Amino acid sequence: MKNSVQKIGISGGTFNPIHIGHLIIAETVRDKFGLDKVLFIPSGMPPHKNLGSVVCAEKRFDMVQRAVAGNPYFEASRIEVDREGYTYTVDTLKKLRETYGKDTNLYYIIGADVLNDLLTWRSFEDVFKICEFIAVLRPGNDEKVFYKQMEYLRDAYGVKIHFIDAPLIDISSTEIRERIKEGRSIKYLVPESVEEYIESNGLYKE
Repeated sequence: MKNSVQKIGISGGTFNPIHIGHLIIAETVRDKFGLDKVLFIPSGMPPHKNLGSVVCAEKRFDMVQRAVAGNPYFEASRIEVDREGYTYTVDTLKKLRETYGKDTNLYYIIGADVLNDLLTWRSFEDVFKICEFIAVLRPGNDEKVFYKQMEYLRDAYGVKIHFIDAPLIDISSTEIRERIKEGRSIKYLVPESVEEYIESNGLYKE
């Protein structure tokens, strides 16, 4: 009998641009934790980024939509793109909780290094009540530091944190932008549909 509680993963980020590393990690997490789907949520106006280097939200959403189109368990969400002003995780989670109801468990997928930043998030205690976290432990992460921070957050704030070892995928959006600027190939670093979109829109060349 299928569990009546829906399990939804959340992959949030600037996605400037989205690349295969994002997709592989999300699919690894979905498969390991039996998630019903993963929402990819490109940020609208991220408060922590230099907006001068970030392509407009609409184009980043278009790229995410193209990237996830081939996976029935993946879905692109406009929830932050359509929100005016800066976008904060707590507001997004409250909206998702309102949309999906109490019979849904929300799992926010983060890199292990982000654990150290969680207490700087706006209304972080509300965030901890709304969702659980799945921290991706990448090769090269200091495991002792990771486990120490995870235990601290669990003990001090009751944060529910799961972890998973991720495959080694040494790809970054920054590297992809630099390659484009230098006229180098990005084939196989992003889905073909994203590569075509970047080329046809002349993105990241300056």
